Amino acid sequence: MFKKIINKIKSSYIISNYSKIYPYVKPYTFRALIAVLITIPIGSMDAVIAWSLKPYMDIVMVEKNTASTSFIPLLIIVFSVLQSLLNYTATYLNTWVGRKIANDVKIDLFYKLMHYDANFFDKHNSGDIQQMFNNNVDAACNGLLSNLKLFTTRVFSSLSLIGVLFYNSWQLAIVAVIVLLGALYPLTTLRRKLKTIFNKNIFSCGLVMTHYNETYSGNRIITSYNLYEYQLNRFKETLRTLFKLGIKMIQRTGMLSPIMHFVVSLGIAAVIWLGSYLIVTHQITAGNFVSFITALIMLYNPIKSIGNNYNAVQMSLLAMESVFNLLEATPTIINRPNAKALKGINNSIEYKDVCFEYVKNKPVLKHINLKINVGQTIALVGNSGGGKTTFVNLLPRFYDVKSGAILFDGADIRDFELNSLRDKIAIVFQDNFLFAGTIRENILLGKENATSEEIARAVKGACLEEFIDSLDNGLDTQIGERGVLLSGGQKQRIAIARAFLKNAPIVILDEATSALDNKSEAVVQEAIDNLMKDRTVFIIAHRLSTVHNADKIVVINYGEIVESGTHQELLNKENGIYASLYKTQLT
Repeated sequence: MFKKIINKIKSSYIISNYSKIYPYVKPYTFRALIAVLITIPIGSMDAVIAWSLKPYMDIVMVEKNTASTSFIPLLIIVFSVLQSLLNYTATYLNTWVGRKIANDVKIDLFYKLMHYDANFFDKHNSGDIQQMFNNNVDAACNGLLSNLKLFTTRVFSSLSLIGVLFYNSWQLAIVAVIVLLGALYPLTTLRRKLKTIFNKNIFSCGLVMTHYNETYSGNRIITSYNLYEYQLNRFKETLRTLFKLGIKMIQRTGMLSPIMHFVVSLGIAAVIWLGSYLIVTHQITAGNFVSFITALIMLYNPIKSIGNNYNAVQMSLLAMESVFNLLEATPTIINRPNAKALKGINNSIEYKDVCFEYVKNKPVLKHINLKINVGQTIALVGNSGGGKTTFVNLLPRFYDVKSGAILFDGADIRDFELNSLRDKIAIVFQDNFLFAGTIRENILLGKENATSEEIARAVKGACLEEFIDSLDNGLDTQIGERGVLLSGGQKQRIAIARAFLKNAPIVILDEATSALDNKSEAVVQEAIDNLMKDRTVFIIAHRLSTVHNADKIVVINYGEIVESGTHQELLNKENGIYASLYKTQLT
């Protein structure tokens, strides 16, 4: 049994994964070491009280002599004060180190999060992300270190108290240690019991945060559609799931402390029975026995409640395991070995027998073949869900093709470094994401070190001058989270100005005007026309009136190219799909 407990400790996450944690602990090794070393005297001082009772009982209670023991009460007071001061210092150092480590891990995780591919975000909601990349780090680092302090204190306390036990009676000490190991044995099964619940708990906690995020972002939808009951019922259901998980955790682990309490009580009973015999036979003194019982109770009392603390430690360890799984995971979209920088595109972009699917055996693009000359404007039209957005999402490698290849001047884009590839592509979406901050800060995302002249040209090209001039703070106007203080057209033009600054040779316009009214669309379309000059442009459009002047219009239906040509060529095609769509929109 003792061997099994030791093996469990050896196989614990901290020991087996020390090499993963150490780089984060290393910068703070000195403080962390001091915090651990302080627990030695904190724990060991518990033995002073128990040890002092032997001379007190034998000399004062039995021999009725107080002269030689008058220092004992003072000694206890001094040691208690010192213990309290050391305990505060250890708590402070543990908190300082824990939060520093947590911040360093969060920084690495945040960097990792930004480099995950689009498929990862397709599978996880915002609550999952916050739980996995933030909350689990706090649970792992702060929770583990605070519980580590408690455990190390109790370990040294236990060792010193066991020393007192053997000092007073080796016979009673052997019984006490055997009972101690028996009480600790149930802890060896705890990790396995918690593993499944922990994974489900992460999902449910993430779902709770998603409800809050959705309520924040969708507050106007909730209000306008009177969705209060609907949203509340969804929230209640998630809380009900969390409640069930909490109850299941108690069912699986709640008996640990009662079992340990019962085993400890058996130990105390056995010690009292054997101790009485040893006193009667004069093998130990009354002082030995009182000192022993005091040390034993001080040793056993924390053990009876250690199940709850050990539970918390295991949850912290499982959180740490989750964190390091994220850190070690490799995104699907990465640079190939010996990838080269993309300097520019001189001749053509070619889709060569490209196939793609989000879900296995459910193709979204089927054998796409298309060649685009540099400087051309290509319009992608067709039925909703036909694969148009997927077509352009493959260019910056948001996803990788399942088969076939996309070629820049005959070279597979997967052979280029990701950063250099994406530097050559600017995208204006239908709903462009703007960061909380100022208009200037959002435009500068296209080029962080842009000069005032470059910013002015971008603003002019995006038809933002009149709007900027009407603001008291001009470019330094705060726009709120996600640009909530701006209209749709204003947000689009800021995104276009950002694309101007990036000055990429390829521009993707993903239904950039479809959500705008006619007046806003006219202004934004002018800005788009400016952006398109001297660039290779991919336009996704539902309004066919916006693609008349495209060099080539490609009709994609159900993942296949069914027609391609100029506007006039497609209109003249008998029973053509494009001609039919165009006539439908005119009527």
